[in-house]
Amino acid sequence: MQLKDFDFLSDSTEQTSTRFVTFITPGLARFDLAIVTTNRFYGKKLVIDMQSGRSGVLAADDLEEEGVIEATFRIGEEEAKELSQFLYMVLGEVHFTD
Repeated sequence: MQLKDFDFLSDSTEQTSTRFVTFITPGLARFDLAIVTTNRFYGKKLVIDMQSGRSGVLAADDLEEEGVIEATFRIGEEEAKELSQFLYMVLGEVHFTD
């Protein structure tokens, strides 16, 4: 198989900023996250749980939607509540650009 055999829908390279953070919540849940800031997701950030490999493209308004964090990272309600509290501080508001 050669590169010409692939039908690319998108292929771009961009400078990004990545924050790596490890913390333990008051409920003793540990999170090892990579939070990627890019222009690709309309102001949202790519949040990667490095322990499980699960990820989501999130903004602060996603944290208010019931069940989003639980489903994205496959964690329980209490862990999701604590993770959401942290993410709300780092995700910020979405600002759309043209």
